[in-house]
Amino acid sequence: MEARRHKALAEPSRARILETLSDVGEPLDAGQLAERVGLHPNTVRWHLGVLADAGLVSSRAEERHRPGRPRVVYEANGRPERGREDYRLLAAILAGSLSRSRDGPATAEQAGRAWGRYLVERPLPLATLTPEDAAEQVVRLLDEHGFEPERENGDVVMRRCPFRDLAEQHGEVVCSVHLGLIRGALDEIGAPVTATRLEPFVEPGLCRARLGRA
Repeated sequence: MEARRHKALAEPSRARILETLSDVGEPLDAGQLAERVGLHPNTVRWHLGVLADAGLVSSRAEERHRPGRPRVVYEANGRPERGREDYRLLAAILAGSLSRSRDGPATAEQAGRAWGRYLVERPLPLATLTPEDAAEQVVRLLDEHGFEPERENGDVVMRRCPFRDLAEQHGEVVCSVHLGLIRGALDEIGAPVTATRLEPFVEPGLCRARLGRA
């Protein structure tokens, strides 16, 4: 973990982002940080993902008392979360094992599908979902689990990968889990669309799930 923190802070922009969060003493969203450090918000989100993976910052949805989606805000951690690191070690071991199996990606996708069906909020009985409704359901699910998703041109883009470091090493497994998660959720709600494919890191820190007819 210590090596990961050093690696994260070796990039001057990330060090400046962490210093800014520490100095202000209050949570900020990516847009506010971008203004303060002079970077594009998407670049800031990518750096924040690296800092979060190193246990240096944490994120949460801000409480809202008016309509609209809550902002995701970030704050500097006083110390790394040991429990989080323990789980990441287990995830690394499992991802590495699956990546060496011929059926690893398929097994990973099946596991993702099962959890997508379990985690998604089911619609009311006899409800008819439009493709837009289905995409919004997926966005809600991914948002709850730290992907910072948005709808874009009929697809779903994810501006943060909670397992970015693992995805860079074992993308065939990690990305298959995420694709399965989306497909399972869409299957469970009877959506008229499915995830045709997942395009990892089409931009720094951004992945795209392509949605098409089921």
